[in-house]
Amino acid sequence: ANSVHCPNLVPVAVARVEARLPFLCSLGAHRTVLWSAMPSVAARSLAARAGRVLLARRPAPFSVTPRGLGTSARSTYVGPCVTRPSRPVANNLRFASAAAGMQQARRLTKPSKFLAGVDVFIFDCDGVIWRGDSVISGVPSVLSGLRAAGKRLFFVTNNSTKSRAGYKSKFTSLGLDVQPEEIFSSSFAAAAYLEQTKFKETGKRVYVIGEKGIGEELDLIGVDWFGAEADKDAVASLQPGGKVDHDKNVGAVVVGFDRHINYYKLQYAQLCLNKNEGCQFIATNLDRVTHLTDAQEWAGNATMVGAIRGCTGLEPRVVGKPAPLMIDYIAEKFGIADRSRICMVGDRLDTDIAFGRNNGLKTCLTLSGVTSEPELLGQAPRKAGTEGIQPDFYVDAINDFFETRR
Repeated sequence: ANSVHCPNLVPVAVARVEARLPFLCSLGAHRTVLWSAMPSVAARSLAARAGRVLLARRPAPFSVTPRGLGTSARSTYVGPCVTRPSRPVANNLRFASAAAGMQQARRLTKPSKFLAGVDVFIFDCDGVIWRGDSVISGVPSVLSGLRAAGKRLFFVTNNSTKSRAGYKSKFTSLGLDVQPEEIFSSSFAAAAYLEQTKFKETGKRVYVIGEKGIGEELDLIGVDWFGAEADKDAVASLQPGGKVDHDKNVGAVVVGFDRHINYYKLQYAQLCLNKNEGCQFIATNLDRVTHLTDAQEWAGNATMVGAIRGCTGLEPRVVGKPAPLMIDYIAEKFGIADRSRICMVGDRLDTDIAFGRNNGLKTCLTLSGVTSEPELLGQAPRKAGTEGIQPDFYVDAINDFFETRR
């Protein structure tokens, strides 16, 4: 059924259901939760004081393509289903949810048993393998140890600034022996999506907000594109009568992380999406923050996507994690049938862990990136969109996969 009807809720039950809703919605199915028919005015008052919005609106779905290159099957990814009450109320709800018995993540204490149940590891990169341009201490020996134990490794990143070839160069520069076929990026995912949907056959062009990684991947599939770094110094005329002329043959706008974002790019993208009939809005990812340096977190691609969403009123097609495109491609290409023996390792609840849970994988959160232990365990407020998403295990860093390295 597409609805869960909860007619007799008291505050504790509200908190318990609240704790599980985002995870249920993160599974990818449309679920609308109707908070109605409260048994009494007193109960309704209690629920209101608990801060719960009585009618949860269904979020707009993001369409993605779940299979490998050349497959036409499509599915729908629905972002985390979270109604957002005021911050003080939301904070109270998060703590109430934990108190009401939300399943806690388990710290990994028996790595040998854990490793015995995993054949394939999929690693996020930023915050797991490196921070900025610095490899995290101990990572090279861990990766070598996993390979020696017969584990297959893949690296799946939502960072679209580089192509797969670009990431191969970065791995090499950090002293990490990783093969090109083990690397998957959201820039690749954007190109794969366009190839699967036969975009090239339309004769349309792509306007890119982002960096060279997206363009390099589009070149490999022969799709005509422009924008990106070529427009980093472009200026929109704001004088009387000033305007930006846009190409009416643009059939898709791809938005990835862009350190040279400017008003011209935003205006060009909104003209294409608002004026060109059928123009697609594609986002490589919705990461809130990213690691440009090892000193602090920096505003991520959600910033760029949010700006375009704001001026168009459109929801993007998200192709990076937690959408299934990349795991479906990996499983199909490499013949991996049993996903329960794949473990997704990442530092983000709403992308990495949701990606694993949505797609039948084991999940392990590492605290070496953006998620803190108090936040994970409900001892501090969760970031919006991460409520209720829990990994199977968590570690301080992937060094904890081997007892001798802990």
